[in-house]
Amino acid sequence: MLVQHVFPEFSSHVGHLRAKAAWVAGQYAHIKFSDKNNFRKAMHCVIAGMRDAELPVRVDSVFALRSFVEACTDLDEIRPILPQLLDEFFKLMSEVENEDLVFTLETIVDRFGEEMAPYALGLCQSLAAAFWRCMASSEADEEAEDTSALAAVGCLRAISTILESISSLPHLYIQIEHTLLPILRKMLTSDGQDVYEEVLEIVSYMTFYSPSISLDMWSLWPLIMEALNDWAIDFFENILVPLDNYVSRGTEHFLTCKDPDYQHSLWKALSSIMADQNMEDSDIVPAPKLIEVFFQNCKGQVDHWVEPYLRLTIDRLRRTEKPYLKSLLLQAIANTLYYNPSLALQKLHTLGVATEIFNLWFVMLQQVKRSGQRANFKREYAKKVCCLGLTSLIGLPASHVPGEALERIFKSTLELLVAYKDQVAESKRQNEAAAEDLDGFDADEEEEEVESDKEMGLDDEDGDGANNFNPESFAEVRGFHREDSEDDSDDEFSDDEELQTPIDEVDPFIFFVETIQALQASDPGRFQNLMQTLDFHYQALASGVAQHAEERKTEIAKEKLEKTNAQ
Repeated sequence: MLVQHVFPEFSSHVGHLRAKAAWVAGQYAHIKFSDKNNFRKAMHCVIAGMRDAELPVRVDSVFALRSFVEACTDLDEIRPILPQLLDEFFKLMSEVENEDLVFTLETIVDRFGEEMAPYALGLCQSLAAAFWRCMASSEADEEAEDTSALAAVGCLRAISTILESISSLPHLYIQIEHTLLPILRKMLTSDGQDVYEEVLEIVSYMTFYSPSISLDMWSLWPLIMEALNDWAIDFFENILVPLDNYVSRGTEHFLTCKDPDYQHSLWKALSSIMADQNMEDSDIVPAPKLIEVFFQNCKGQVDHWVEPYLRLTIDRLRRTEKPYLKSLLLQAIANTLYYNPSLALQKLHTLGVATEIFNLWFVMLQQVKRSGQRANFKREYAKKVCCLGLTSLIGLPASHVPGEALERIFKSTLELLVAYKDQVAESKRQNEAAAEDLDGFDADEEEEEVESDKEMGLDDEDGDGANNFNPESFAEVRGFHREDSEDDSDDEFSDDEELQTPIDEVDPFIFFVETIQALQASDPGRFQNLMQTLDFHYQALASGVAQHAEERKTEIAKEKLEKTNAQ
């Protein structure tokens, strides 16, 4: 049908028919062509249509091209003409405001990945210019407002796609930054409420992948905090990601700069949010996560903030109903203990809440579902944070931690370490099984499924097949996982391998064993008394943890050697 009835119309003297030929060809791009030459011919006819004298033909050709790029199994069909193709995009973007144009560009960027690097700056410049035109049209013409707004959002999404595609080439972000800053400065204010999520995505990329965070990028912090304090609480989960990047990747500037005072700015926002009686538990989930980021990255440098943040966290903990938020708040406390166990414990006693907090913590550590799975601290990361916080207390002298308390802490930490070990092993097993399944996957079956879905009219929601930046996914990469406290699933959650935190290099088993060894060396009598309180069950757990710590030392040494040899 395509060969007999559609292909001839690409040469029609009637522009409308040429446009419809391109559109129809795009609808069939995903079918399995018995003659691959027909696929190539259709695609090249569509590409040629992008240079047509008639604008509607060019627009429909762009729309159709997206389907061909998605369906193309051999990118060498497009690669030689990629520069010319992008030139046509630049020309069209200066003529029309059309979200389909941007969607097609996203698809090309997504398919070619790092190969887009030479064009990244030019693409971002064109998209930025198109964004400003769309915003101007939206403000000037009420009838065109919706169309222009959609196109503006599409421009920002395409920029995010480009930034993601060059993530392994950090030097390019420096070149692109100047082009994007005017958009970021304008749209991080209340003027950008309609595109705030998309703008935060761009800020997240720029602060995460750039070699360093420039002073110009730091100038966006006050705008973000002003919005958070004023109207942007609904975007708190999205805001969390760039704020984490600022603190974790620009720690020195965050700590030393006094104008503006970033530490006080963070405190002002978090204290206002967490103390707000009208704020639901689900609304403040990012707050304890930011406290965690603060103390992990600023270890040894923010002692004066320990008591204020503990007081704030405990006040909110007493009013919290959802178990997941309670767990996060207790993790924030665990982080202060790991930050400085003596100081944090002293402040807990000063506030008169030490017994209350530890009783709640131990109860939540023991709570299980009907299936036997832990009800709280489900993720590997949560267990590790608790282990580090509790283990830090074991090293304190008897004047700080009495014998009875030490026994309770020791036993709880042992149980948690064993649960952590089992979960890590299970995650590794599942990952290996998934990798084997992937290796055995039949690519032809995948093609047939795509073809079948297309024929049935199934497609991605909103008709957008490009792999766009997802702020929640990005947040998970940064270790911020949203757990639903009402979730009935018994699954233990494993963490994203790309999670990067300052405690990554700390092995909880080695940390625990070395802490116990230090206790034995510094206070043999206290150590002996502790060992005598252990029954056979806990002795077996302790022996297993000690053995695993030795295994981890060997594994870590091997990993370091392999990494050194690979460099």
